[in-house]
Amino acid sequence: MKRIVVTGGSGKAGDATVLDLLDHGYDVLNIDIRPPAIARCRFQQIDLTQLGETIEALHGADAVVHLAANPNPAGWSEERMFRHNTGTTYNIFRAATMLALKRVVWASSETTLGLPFERVAPVYAPIDEAAPLFPESSYALSKVVSETMAQQFSRWSGIPFIGLRFSNIMRPEAYDQFPGFWADPHRRKWNLWGYVDVRDVAQSCRRSLEADVQGAHAFIIAAADTVMNRPSAALMADVFPDVPLLPLAHPYATLLGIGGAQRHLGYVPRHSWRDHLEEH
Repeated sequence: MKRIVVTGGSGKAGDATVLDLLDHGYDVLNIDIRPPAIARCRFQQIDLTQLGETIEALHGADAVVHLAANPNPAGWSEERMFRHNTGTTYNIFRAATMLALKRVVWASSETTLGLPFERVAPVYAPIDEAAPLFPESSYALSKVVSETMAQQFSRWSGIPFIGLRFSNIMRPEAYDQFPGFWADPHRRKWNLWGYVDVRDVAQSCRRSLEADVQGAHAFIIAAADTVMNRPSAALMADVFPDVPLLPLAHPYATLLGIGGAQRHLGYVPRHSWRDHLEEH
């Protein structure tokens, strides 16, 4: 699979993914509603709400990495955002199966797990893919619906579908804000103090294309640590004392379980804010 279409390739995660794929020898087409800030590969301006345009854009590709979605578009109602995200994802899935692509990789979200963990506490931590889904917003619900669509499209077609439940995606320049979180553990409890470097997002997309998997899956993609400078067990004891805490890989380990992605995709987070701040 060398000919890859990346939807939303002009965005934060999309641009990093395009660059990573190009660095690993892939032939990449970026399709987006707007041009990229930096032209890294071929680009087509496509409206993914139109099935015909979507089919045309995917024609000739081996696989698609679908990253075009918006959790909080300015000025949009929740209904419009839900309809847009589910409709464009349906069009990608439909086009991919009609054209018999070899794989679909797409952006799900950590929000499916119950974020912001206010009305519903996590059932345990590190929370993983075995936990029940508790969408608490229309955006999260759009991702749950899309995970169900992926299961059925994969069943109908036999094409592997891999959904990636990305944590809070960060560029390295954003790490300078992390010390501002440390005084109040409640400030970032909403996703169990999770984050993921945009370069590891790109890595996870590439590994999802290359992994030996069948069927439909959804994996949590996060950094190996939290945004905090306090041990993870202490954070849980302070903020979620009644939530069972499972064994941790190290004292500052992520509370978003990435074991599934590690086992099935070979995903290993390579970037941490700790490395960045130590350099400064």
